[in-house]
Amino acid sequence: LAVVPAILQMLLLPMCPESPRYLFITKQREDEARRALRKFRASNHVEEDIEEMRAEQRAQQAEARISMLQLIRSSSLRMPLCIAVVMQLSQQLSGINAVFYYSTGLFTGAGLTDSQAKFATIGVGSIMVGMTLVSIMLMDRAGRRTLHLYGVGGMFVFSIFITIAMLIKDILDWISYLAVIFTLSFVVFFAVGPGSIPWLITAELFSQGPRPAAMSIAVLTNWIANWLVGTCFPLMRARLSSYVFLPFSALLAIFWIFTYKRVPETKNKTFEEIAALFRRKINRAPSDESHIYGTQPGYSSNDTQGGEIAKTSL
Repeated sequence: LAVVPAILQMLLLPMCPESPRYLFITKQREDEARRALRKFRASNHVEEDIEEMRAEQRAQQAEARISMLQLIRSSSLRMPLCIAVVMQLSQQLSGINAVFYYSTGLFTGAGLTDSQAKFATIGVGSIMVGMTLVSIMLMDRAGRRTLHLYGVGGMFVFSIFITIAMLIKDILDWISYLAVIFTLSFVVFFAVGPGSIPWLITAELFSQGPRPAAMSIAVLTNWIANWLVGTCFPLMRARLSSYVFLPFSALLAIFWIFTYKRVPETKNKTFEEIAALFRRKINRAPSDESHIYGTQPGYSSNDTQGGEIAKTSL
């Protein structure tokens, strides 16, 4: 069955426009970038996007591509990198893959029959698809940070409810159905926030130079955490029994606090404006990093200029 969507993707991919940024910045094909933008936006008003890409192209010419090691060592990019890593961890260590990988076993453990558990698992997948579409519509209205806070907060609440339902399932028969509702609600809030927001935030925190290295570190973090949850959850379930979701509850609380205190809103902000937000919180970049940032406005070593950018952007 997995062959079917793969074939469908192969047939549909030629119809997809190329990335406008790739066409404009990497290939320097402005006319093709305009056409791709018009197709994406379903509008002829794309000059604002073109001007932003033109500014990014000028910045890239003065900005060297940096390696993963250089990125890790860079004091000026340490906070954006930390945010990118924690956002990826908030996705995988939320406990969502415990539901995706072991949902049928969780539902039978909550008191459902094998047949009922399988239908509930189908419900998990269906809700994930449906709510992801809803998340796409909400993303540019509510903002990335806001959606992530709602998503992580909702997952925290329902992870507690799932634990309570597991503890009292033997006392009240109908609690098993309530446990299913709590689990499906857990998936709903994941789709609203942590399901997609970490990938967008990571891409929007970095300009062209450090972005490839940052995305590489983010993907590595994401899959290591995914592997840890998939490997360790059966052991956790054997040791913790009905309390198995409490470690995820604690982690979700930490991720919510971190997002509230440290993660900026990137909606409708350019790379220069986002960089200015971070520059207000750090000291001037060391001189040995000047070759990384060049004269890009977003990473200028001129603190006064950065302060003015920050004021206007806020």
